[in-house]
Amino acid sequence: MEAYKLFVRTNREFVQNLESLANAITWFLPERFSNSEIGSEAVYAFLGMVSAVNQHIVDTTPHGPVLPRHQEGFNISRVPWSLLVSILKDAEAVVEVASQHLFGQEGKWGLIAAMEAIKALVRLVAFKESGFKMLLQGGEVVNDGTGLTASAEGSSQDSQLPRGLEGRAVNALNKFGQNTKYNLGTYRPAPVMPAPKPTFSSIWHERGLHGHLYLIGEVVHVLRPVIYVLFIRKCGIKSWTPWLVSLAVDLIGITLVSHATSEGSKRRGRPYQLSESEKDELKRRKNILALYILRDPFFTRYTRSRLEKVDKVLSPVPIVSFFTSKLVELLIGIQTRYTYTAGS
Repeated sequence: MEAYKLFVRTNREFVQNLESLANAITWFLPERFSNSEIGSEAVYAFLGMVSAVNQHIVDTTPHGPVLPRHQEGFNISRVPWSLLVSILKDAEAVVEVASQHLFGQEGKWGLIAAMEAIKALVRLVAFKESGFKMLLQGGEVVNDGTGLTASAEGSSQDSQLPRGLEGRAVNALNKFGQNTKYNLGTYRPAPVMPAPKPTFSSIWHERGLHGHLYLIGEVVHVLRPVIYVLFIRKCGIKSWTPWLVSLAVDLIGITLVSHATSEGSKRRGRPYQLSESEKDELKRRKNILALYILRDPFFTRYTRSRLEKVDKVLSPVPIVSFFTSKLVELLIGIQTRYTYTAGS
């Protein structure tokens, strides 16, 4: 295993290019979107899992000498939650095809709901273990930013220390050590107390209304896919109710988090200072609202007819017609899979 990790870390660009090529080829496999074609979906999911594992290996590349670890018991804080979310997302595609093959179009929603519930549980635990930092890419990317830093606290090193006498004492030790290292031949830095992770209680009670909006918005964002699938299971995929409820929940989650992090907000409490990755995440959540045009009943009622008209208009044009027809075919095929349009 260590040899494989070394190979991936040493040849990361080669590995990524190979993964991209293999993933692209799977999209053109015969009967890629056939209801009974489990093999091609399993291959695509397996490649996705391998890519996730390789990315995790690259992201966890040690910097500096690796010290031997003592044997310890289970520690939930060391669980690679981002890797687990990625594996669950890839496995969900196989579960959808297999359940549809075994139980039919209507019967598959029970297993999909179970998968979404498991993903939501993992994301909520990851949200808690990260110190309630914003989930990036649905939890697939580790958030190393300062999303829970209040704008009034600034981003200086002193803000990372505990408040009160203990914080000032540690700060004084740090400054003393920095001044002494230039005068002593052998310098050993003073121990720095790590800042405790924010808790649900500290955010809810100390951050005011902004804390309430932020926590509720993130939880709503995590639970939205579960709500969507449960409504599909109850009302059917052709009903407007799941579509409208899901869109409303998405908009509520985005609005709450946006207000909680808005610098111009005059509400009681302190708005959060977002990192660049968290700002990009908010933009991503707004952009993937475009997936609603690929979800039934909107797709069947409006989008599909437009796509077919475009394909018909461009059909006489050489070369262009080939790519257009293939694109339309892929979009129609993608729409038949919940996993590809779920945005979860």
